[in-house]
This record gives sequence, structure tokens and C-alpha cells, in this order.
Amino acid sequence: LDFAAANTLEIVDGRLTGRVTGEIVDRAGKARLLRRFAEQAGVPLAQTVAIGDGANDLDMLNTAGLGVAFNAKPVVREAAHTSVNVPFLDTVLYLLGITREEV
Repeated sequence: LDFAAANTLEIVDGRLTGRVTGEIVDRAGKARLLRRFAEQAGVPLAQTVAIGDGANDLDMLNTAGLGVAFNAKPVVREAAHTSVNVPFLDTVLYLLGITREEV
């Protein structure tokens, strides 16, 4: 895993407030961050992989060179390049041609 982004939940006095801090990672933000990560790493978008399960992932999945719907809702499976419908995320590695020995 080279890059990751997520919403940061606000905590005050050891309790979640129900608010997020910093940049919101929403549907458009996920695609924007994928483009930013690819640029920072010097990787063409065509060589990126994104994995998602909900409608908020659609822009990111379509931006990536390979968008993988993982145990996703039907609308996401239909829009993604491919889908994985088993509860094992490592299945995506095999889809990419990475063997068990390489993991």
C-alpha cells in the first residue's frame, strides 16, 4: 500500500463528536486523491488500481486504470472494470497476477 486517504473523525475529551476534520474524502475527493497520488508517485493513471464497494467510489473506480468492485452493490459492479464477490481482499492480488509466494 503506497498511499491511503480517509476522513479524520474529530475526538474531543476522548469521545467522537460526529464531525470530521480536514479535507473531506467524498466521491469526487476520492478520484481527486487518486490523481494526486499517481502524480506524486510518477505513475500513469492507467497503471493505478482502485477498489470500492459503494456509489461514493464510482468516480475513483472510473479514474483508475483498473477499477475493482469488491463485494459491491450492483450499480458499482456494473460500472467497474471488474468485480470480486468473495469476502477475501487478497483475491485482488491474484487478479493482478501476484502469486501467494510474492505476498
